[in-house]
Amino acid sequence: MNIIELGKKTLQTEAQTLLDQIQHLDQSFEDAINLILQSKGKLVVTGMGKSGIVGSKMAATFASTGTPSFFLHPGEAYHGDLGMVEKSDVVLALSFSGETDEVLKIIPFFQTNGNAVVSITGNKNSTLAKNSNIHLELKVANEACPLSLAPTSSTTVTMAMGDAMAVALMETKKFQPEDFARFHPGGALGRRLLIKVKDILRSTNLPIVSPDSDIVQIIDQMGKGRLGLTMVLDNEKVIGVITDGDLRRLFEAKAKDAFDIKASQIMTSNPKKILSSASLTEAENLFLENKINSLIVENDHGVLEGVVQIYDLNKH
Repeated sequence: MNIIELGKKTLQTEAQTLLDQIQHLDQSFEDAINLILQSKGKLVVTGMGKSGIVGSKMAATFASTGTPSFFLHPGEAYHGDLGMVEKSDVVLALSFSGETDEVLKIIPFFQTNGNAVVSITGNKNSTLAKNSNIHLELKVANEACPLSLAPTSSTTVTMAMGDAMAVALMETKKFQPEDFARFHPGGALGRRLLIKVKDILRSTNLPIVSPDSDIVQIIDQMGKGRLGLTMVLDNEKVIGVITDGDLRRLFEAKAKDAFDIKASQIMTSNPKKILSSASLTEAENLFLENKINSLIVENDHGVLEGVVQIYDLNKH
């Protein structure tokens, strides 16, 4: 078997494991989600070895999607870090065998401390499963490892279960993009959700003409504004936009007669606008939906504040 086929076989084995788990998801999953939702504390994730690595990722995902969470290494927990666990916390314990010694050693503490324990194992009859308030069983027919020794399919399905839990919690809590941005201020998504259009709009030397302006005036304003457009203003409201493309098409069609045309005759009426208080993500969506590269920016009273272009978003 060649290398590509080996890779495909591994992916197929792990993909089948995920499909099998879908069929095995039952009421215990909903019970676990409800237990976490009802908790007034944090979600403490613990696991050893590969399960611990997966658990660290799960805790990070929970924390960034609206469920306060942290990873507790069972070895360190046994030597003092249990002091980080409060009575109101829920514990999510990971062990595919359900017999991991380091995890089992700290279960009595959780029980006496009053912490509810949700476990994820591949054995519903394991010690960990029997000593949990809620148990989620993993169905893994085969590890992708040809020796059936290295955790492969089992860690993949464990991580997927964590994602399923995180998404269920997000949806139930109605976690919004703005909430995600607050927890990710350093990321591109966070910046685009938190930065407002008013923070990047172009508000000086705006190219503005009246409905009766002629072509010379339009060209003059367009050149000064350097935005590739001119706005047509009437009673302090933008009623239309003329782009450099509009001018090219006009001269191609009318030649010298183009100089007899007024702004109101060639402008695009009711141009796309956006509030200055909108986020960059909202602006980006408008650009993509309408296949345009410029938006007129107004305040809540419909007064012109400036222009934002899709190129401005690329800087943020």
